[in-house]
Formats: sequence, structure tokens, C-alpha cells
Amino acid sequence: MARIRLNQEYRNKCANRLRVHLEQEDTQEKQKYDDLKGDQIDLNDKAWEVAQKIVRRHYTLDDVAKARYLQDKFENVSTIAKDSCFHFHYLGTKESRDYNDNLVIEKDVPIERHFDFRLNGSIDTQSNYSGSHDYKYGYALFRDELKAQDNCNPDILVEQEGKDNNPHKTKYCDANNKYLGDDDRGYGKEWNDKYELDLIGREYCRDRSIKCTEQEFQFLIGWKQAKGQFVIAHEKWINSVLDQMKEIKIGLKGYKYLDEAIELSTELGLNITEAEIVRTNSTGLVIFNPKNLAERIKSMKNKHVSKEDKIKARLLYEAQQKEENSLN
Repeated sequence: MARIRLNQEYRNKCANRLRVHLEQEDTQEKQKYDDLKGDQIDLNDKAWEVAQKIVRRHYTLDDVAKARYLQDKFENVSTIAKDSCFHFHYLGTKESRDYNDNLVIEKDVPIERHFDFRLNGSIDTQSNYSGSHDYKYGYALFRDELKAQDNCNPDILVEQEGKDNNPHKTKYCDANNKYLGDDDRGYGKEWNDKYELDLIGREYCRDRSIKCTEQEFQFLIGWKQAKGQFVIAHEKWINSVLDQMKEIKIGLKGYKYLDEAIELSTELGLNITEAEIVRTNSTGLVIFNPKNLAERIKSMKNKHVSKEDKIKARLLYEAQQKEENSLN
């Protein structure tokens, strides 16, 4: 039987199938991402409890009720609004350098940061700007949901890191943001509605900085750092996949025949046949094979595994290995 020549269409199909395979492998990078992802809801809830405590010490529920009464009574009073971001500060010690590079120590100086609980809120621990946004966190947290959409790409910011803005990047970022939604719809609305309080003030973040303790402040800094670590875990995992894909594409480019690409796939743990590649669509999905389609659909279910279940599974595996070794 004549060997099938490897054209660009078949190269792309093989590469797409291998990309999916690499993303499904249980690597250290993926494990780190999955573990941190499982902690995110509890992490945000605990930080929100601290933020609520700080805010309600300053703006009590009784104060809010009185302000709302006045707002409802007078048309020219507009002082109550829901908010999810806050400026918090404590009085601490600040070090700086003067023009002669001498150390200057200031005491009882307001140390202030901006804390935004919205889905696209900034995770920069040094930021004190209420207009900052960061979409990386939402893309990483709702990666599975975005990945299931034909026109979305949750990894686009990782893939485009270091590159200038371009139509390809803009296309997928816009699609991602549209799907996730904001205050008006989608996951963004569901998320933002959960983390909001009635506050007294005039503008964004209700134009105030609220005093807190240093312990509370550092706890919230730790919360932002933990969110940042989750984003980094997503980036490291996807970058590890992208690095492998670079080598794979170089190899595929050098092959002349489809059976060489099939052999590479087999060596990498992906069992596919020439017939599958020939009969797939451009994404590499086998459209005429019901078994493969069923496996793809099944793989979309039960994505989340709790940390406790992972520990149980690991202990069970180690026990089975120990039993097998004792028999040998």
C-alpha cells in the first residue's frame, strides 16, 4: 500500500490532536494548576469575610440604612451604591531615600492599596489604582468553560505573551470577555453579585480609603498574591505545552509521510491511525468515528476533583503498588 504524503492539512490535524493530548496529560504543571484552582472559591470567600468586617466597622448597617432613607426621600441625594472594590489602609512605617540617597524613615504613614473582588479585578499587589483590570485570573479560573466555546481561547494571553496587540489576540480576548460577561451577564455578573456591599460615597470605590489593621491588610495582600500564584501556575502549565508543541511542529515539518507523524504520536502516548487523520475535520476531531466522539464528550464531564479525593486516590494507588510489590 502506497505511503500517504504528509501535506500541511495533515500536519495541522496531527498537531491539533497532539495539543489536546498534551493538555490532558497529568503533569506536575497541570497538577499544580488543578490544585490551586480547587482552592480559589474558599480563598476568595475568606478574603471577602475580612473585607466585609473592615467595611462594616466604618460603614455600619445602621449608617447605610439612614443614608438610604435620605436617598429615597430626596431626589438630589445619591450616596448609596453597591461596590466590590475598596481602598484599605493602615498606619505604618515607610522607608524612602532622599536626594543624597540617605535613608528616610517616616512613621504613622498611611500604607494604602486597592483591593478589587470583581472577576476582572487587578491582582497586582502594588496597585492602588481603582481602574486597573486583569483578565488573566478569569481566563485561568473558567478555562474549561471558555475552552468549550468554539470562538474562545482561555490561553490566548499566555500564547501572546511579549507580543504587541494584534487582530488575532484582540479577537479571542473580546470573545472571552463577552462570554464571561461583566456586571450585566454571565459568570462575571454571578461572581460580582456575590462579592458586593452597599456603601456610602459618591464615585468609584465610593471615593474613600477605609482604615484597617495591619494584620487585616497583610491578609488581603496575601489573598492577591495567592490569586497571582494561580495565574502563574496556569501560565507555566500552558507554556510547558507550548514548548512541547514547538518541537512537535518542527518534527512534523520535517516529515514527508503521514506514518512518520503517526509514529511520533504513538511514541508520545497518543494512539491514532492514518484513517482517523484523513477523515477528520480541520481541528483534528474525528467526525465519522462515534467512539472517539463519545470519548471526547465524556472527557468534558467531572472535570473538578477535590483535593481530598486526589489524596485518597494517591493513597489507594500507593497501597495497591505496595501490595503488588509484596506479591512479587
